[in-house]
Amino acid sequence: MKQYEENASKSNGQNAVASAEQYKTLADQLATWRSLNNRKDLLAQAQQLAKADVAALTDDQARLKAEVEAANNSDKPVVEESSSDRIDRLQRLAVRQNIQSLLSDRVGTQQQLVSLYGRWADQVEIQRKIVVHLILRSVAFIAAICLLTILAGWALQFALSKMIHDARQKQTLSTVLSLGTQLVGLALVLLAIFGVPQQMPTIIGLATAGLTVVFQDFILAFCGWFVLMGTSGIRVRDWVEIDGVFGEVVQLGLFRTWLLETGNWTAHGHPTGRKISFLNSYVIRGKYFNFSTVGQWMWDEIKMTIPPGAEIHPLIKKIYEAFVKETEADAKMAEAEWKRVTHEEGSPQFSAMPSVNLRPAGTGVDLVIRYITRAGVRVETRNRLYAMIVELMQGETKESEHSGESISSSKPFW
Repeated sequence: MKQYEENASKSNGQNAVASAEQYKTLADQLATWRSLNNRKDLLAQAQQLAKADVAALTDDQARLKAEVEAANNSDKPVVEESSSDRIDRLQRLAVRQNIQSLLSDRVGTQQQLVSLYGRWADQVEIQRKIVVHLILRSVAFIAAICLLTILAGWALQFALSKMIHDARQKQTLSTVLSLGTQLVGLALVLLAIFGVPQQMPTIIGLATAGLTVVFQDFILAFCGWFVLMGTSGIRVRDWVEIDGVFGEVVQLGLFRTWLLETGNWTAHGHPTGRKISFLNSYVIRGKYFNFSTVGQWMWDEIKMTIPPGAEIHPLIKKIYEAFVKETEADAKMAEAEWKRVTHEEGSPQFSAMPSVNLRPAGTGVDLVIRYITRAGVRVETRNRLYAMIVELMQGETKESEHSGESISSSKPFW
């Protein structure tokens, strides 16, 4: 091949020897090898035909030569030969000489073709040997790729066994790594066999579009992870609501968020025992609520029934004053945080003071009290307020008994 490159650079002619750079892939090399075999067979056939023509023309030439010699012997001039006979004899002699000359030229031409076909066959044989060498080199390269793929898979499995001890996670990652290394090895083998496609930009574009459609949820989940890592995101041990599911965040990954489900986000310490996972795409497509942010304020309400015969207005006044006193600190803190979040000046737009509403009931009056509290201490606050209401109701009952008013003990107070 070095001699071919040197000869090709020195002369303008085209050499029949192939250069290795012309056949880069195994598919091209195999196709060229088959083509060269066909060319070799055709050249051999052409050479045999040329040799047959040389033999036939040689026989014709020998036969014509014998005929010319016989004619010359029979056409010897005589003394009484007329001029017309002499002209005919000379014309026949000239025709025989011309035919001999033509046969000699044809024999020489066919012999040159035999020699040319022989040289072409030698050049094709050189090409075929070069291509066979390239095929063996490509097969060795593919075998090396397969061997490296197997070794890489073993190395990754060994590293995985050292790094991860969870059997279930290890099995999953082992399957993913095994499949990934096999796909990479298959892609390299295909490139070695067929080479890089000619329409590579178009193929890459179509493949990218297809992968985007197929893996759009995972792409959105990966983008959602960056949102979750921001200031308005969530952290492990936060109490959140995602797609109507309440729970505590136990794990936050690149693609998924895992919750330990609870029956209600305010029921601390009462998980259902189910571990639920969500793709992080809910941050972009849906909505979530984080109840572990600063404040964690919520409106809660207590509903109670005041029996008939009780003094409603004094009791309502006492209950309202007790609720205001009990939730005053939380109300002020909530209003201050709302003011800071909304960037308002002066008094906040929303009031955190408790409210008392009366609703008629069948045998009495329903009292609905709404108040502000923190989500984390909702249950404790509610129990404390219930105890306070019981004390107020007991005090109202004693005052009614001293004043001569009777209250039926069979009806509940709330």
